[in-house]
Amino acid sequence: MFRRIRDLREDHDLTQKEMANILNCSQQVYSNYELGQRDIPTDILIKLSNYYDVSIDYILETSNNPQILK
Repeated sequence: MFRRIRDLREDHDLTQKEMANILNCSQQVYSNYELGQRDIPTDILIKLSNYYDVSIDYILETSNNPQILK
């Protein structure tokens, strides 16, 4: 999961600081999410899913399909 959020961020050419601002958290907290040093709260998972337009399952690496089922 941690690798996936880093890859998504980098694919969108965002810095950790920019992503932290989008999520309303500090850059250090966001960095801890990417390093796996802090669990990602459900509300942050939802924000990430909405921002990147991918499923939460994709972020959690329980699916390799980024599409949200509609």
